[in-house]
Amino acid sequence: MFARSPDRILKALTHHEHYLALWNMSRVYDQFWANFKRYITKQGEYPYQPGLATPQGRVNPMLHCPADMLTVNEIFCRKDYDADSSINVVVDIGSNIGISGLYFLTRNDHVRCYLYEPDPANVPKLESNLASYKDRYTLYENAVSYESGRLQFGTEPTGRYGGLGVSTGNYIEVETITINDVLADVLSKETHVDILKLDIEGLEVDTVSAIDPKYLDKIGRIYFEYMEPAPVTPIFPSEFRQNQRGSIYRMFNKLEK
Repeated sequence: MFARSPDRILKALTHHEHYLALWNMSRVYDQFWANFKRYITKQGEYPYQPGLATPQGRVNPMLHCPADMLTVNEIFCRKDYDADSSINVVVDIGSNIGISGLYFLTRNDHVRCYLYEPDPANVPKLESNLASYKDRYTLYENAVSYESGRLQFGTEPTGRYGGLGVSTGNYIEVETITINDVLADVLSKETHVDILKLDIEGLEVDTVSAIDPKYLDKIGRIYFEYMEPAPVTPIFPSEFRQNQRGSIYRMFNKLEK
């Protein structure tokens, strides 16, 4: 029995990004049909390791539930946070179990990633998935927002849908730092951030909007998830070209090619 309704599947056929994902699934997965079925039906045993082709060779992340399979497909196949081999520095806010970090770290053999993940249940999974890249990433177990402090963070079993202020019925307090604290720290070590990625369950627009303008010329691209029906009012339109592809809002610095 399919986990997605026929109406939802038919609607997906009208979106270009799903054809891109299907094409890339055939190139990325070691076993295309088995993983396609697992993705579509949300069935199969877990933990599970799909073999993924990357520019740096085959990788085998450990997935713990069907939600992790969705994440792999969005990042490696749909290319929500598209990155090429030229990247050097990535700031990944909302790193979950390390799938996005794994994608960035396998674009080349020198990219450095600064990862932020506050859910303690996700941290050991992330560290296991990124064990081969310890010398190229730094993990901060903080939430990131437009405000700081000890804030309430909703958790849920998959680790994918929790967040600051998210109503889940289960809550922890997490140490939260501002986006400008993040950028000040990273840019004290690096001269430039090629990609700033945010997936923080509804706080993305307010958090990106809070970036101090003094940092804008040091950021190449900003990617963030945006699920609201109303379009995003352009953020820093003088500095960034902007568009939306599917659920991902994309900002490209006008100073860069």
